[in-house]
Amino acid sequence: MKFKSPLVRGRLIRRYKRFLADVVLDTGETITAACANTGSMLGLTEPGNAVWLSRSESLTRKYPHSWELVEIPEIGLVGINTAQPNQIVSEAILAGRVPELAGYATLRNEVKYGANSRIDILLEDAKRPLCYVEVKNVHFFRTPRLAEFPDCVTQRGAKHLVELSNMVKIGARAVMVYLIQCHSPARFALADDKDRTYFNEFRKARVGGVEALALTCHVSTSEITVDRAIPVMEI
Repeated sequence: MKFKSPLVRGRLIRRYKRFLADVVLDTGETITAACANTGSMLGLTEPGNAVWLSRSESLTRKYPHSWELVEIPEIGLVGINTAQPNQIVSEAILAGRVPELAGYATLRNEVKYGANSRIDILLEDAKRPLCYVEVKNVHFFRTPRLAEFPDCVTQRGAKHLVELSNMVKIGARAVMVYLIQCHSPARFALADDKDRTYFNEFRKARVGGVEALALTCHVSTSEITVDRAIPVMEI
């Protein structure tokens, strides 16, 4: 996924009200940017962190800038915009960079399924069962080389695991993709201390046949692309 225009660099002043961040740009101007991330963003919101913002040309937006990247010592650039993972994963599948999800004839996004839900990616092929792919953004790093999810309670995430399990029961394939918008992690695990309910639903889903795939990314100020799959540590 390429950014539509060059990103603007600055330093984080604070993130607040979940969806807003104050940033002092390298030009010296202080602005408020939209933060498309509902998580706690633990470890990413220290004042003074270098951040990169995109800018929309829409005249109707109250906050033209959107927070895209943050640089963390010993980790590197991290993508925090949760509106991007679906596109990043879709592009990788279509380009053949995710062997585990290769070989399907068509790919569709945001398709209704289950009990009033939408699947991030639906893979279809006349010769094989439907494949339901749910994508989660991962940016929680508290142990060297380890990425974890979630960083806070996610009732919606637990619901998605149940929905995927139900798809497997009727003969479909279901895959949880944990997209790590960062290059450095070598392992992925569930943060059971942050949301025990999600952890329990994940274990039940895995027993029920739901697959789990963790993907790291090459991240730069011009684009974010899927790099490689890393081991999913399961308890």
